[in-house]
Amino acid sequence: MEGYVEKLTRQARESSYKLARLTSAQKNKALRFMAAALLKNKDFILKENRKDLDLARKNNLKKSFIERLALDEGRIKQMSVSLREVAGLAEVVGKIISSSLRPNGIRIQKVRVPIGVVLVIFEARPNVVSDCAGLLFKTSNVGILRGGSASFYSNLAVQKVLNGALNAAGINFKAFFVVEKTGHKIVQELLRAQENIDLVIPRGGEALIKKVVEISHIPVIKHYKGVCHIFVDKTADIKKALKIAVNAKVQRPSVCNAVETILVHKDIAKKFLPLLKKEFDTCRVKIRADAKTAAVISGVKMARESDWSTEYLDLAVSIKTVKNADEAIKHINRYGSHHTESIITKNKKNAEHFLKEVDSACCFVNISTRFSDGYQFGLGAEIGISTDKLHARGPMGLEELTTYKWIGTGNGQIRK
Repeated sequence: MEGYVEKLTRQARESSYKLARLTSAQKNKALRFMAAALLKNKDFILKENRKDLDLARKNNLKKSFIERLALDEGRIKQMSVSLREVAGLAEVVGKIISSSLRPNGIRIQKVRVPIGVVLVIFEARPNVVSDCAGLLFKTSNVGILRGGSASFYSNLAVQKVLNGALNAAGINFKAFFVVEKTGHKIVQELLRAQENIDLVIPRGGEALIKKVVEISHIPVIKHYKGVCHIFVDKTADIKKALKIAVNAKVQRPSVCNAVETILVHKDIAKKFLPLLKKEFDTCRVKIRADAKTAAVISGVKMARESDWSTEYLDLAVSIKTVKNADEAIKHINRYGSHHTESIITKNKKNAEHFLKEVDSACCFVNISTRFSDGYQFGLGAEIGISTDKLHARGPMGLEELTTYKWIGTGNGQIRK
């Protein structure tokens, strides 16, 4: 008898062939229906989300975890906006990357095509269901979405609403699948279903991602954690640097693009650090500091070696005073997770030096690390962030959800 995972993945593969036949107009119409359905059914989604929140509180889960799990009208509206923006993006499937005419008269083209079936494994965020379903659908990929048990009711609610919208738009097959069974055994079976799944994207904490990589028989695109840095150069505009640092740490501390370590040039430290501590004290941010920083501001904990590579995901931050940009870059490349780094400076040469030598997926000048996000990059939404170098890096939008095929067109040529 066919098992649950075997049946699910086989259906997903069959759906991928049907999805490949849809036109761009058909897909965009369906995405707009999906966006409208989220708003129309927000009360149902929020009711189901409350079931998950009640269980999370009953099980004494961390506040940061519950924050990621919670939906409200604002987040549902953003989910809807993201789907509408994805619908408005240019089609990438079928795009000709390159084309050349060979001396023998054969036309060779490199063309973008869907990856096929993509398994997304995530933890607490129900918005992942709509973001991933939308991006995968736009790129003619079928998604198998496996959320954590803590978001079980929310995920099923979003799936029900989106599938209803697809049917209303005239799509008579399932274009994405939410795994409706819990338990680690199901995940292990999915990660070994290489016959029908082409790619795995884990979204969650470091432990989850490492476990996926360890078990999977399928290629995995990942980032283990977000140890993001801000370097405040000696020429930084102090008011801007303060706003950026506070935003990067406080606006949403539980996400992977929140800043975890702030590096401050020694020439600006005495002026900048007391002001920064005052802002962080107001926001209840706990500081771990090196000896040079602790000599300038009091009431901070001394940083341990492990703090420099820690992703706090909370109102906590490490601060270190450095002698120059070279020391800052060296620190970032040693302790960082190759996610997102930003330099605050008025010096163009220092900015260019930072951008060239920092080995991270996203490098910024004079902006918050919080902008490392597919929506902010104009991708409509993102299916994840990759700190790998193959085949995608940084926020993954439409192009990163495609591969390519070679097409040769001739007129009877044979090889001699």
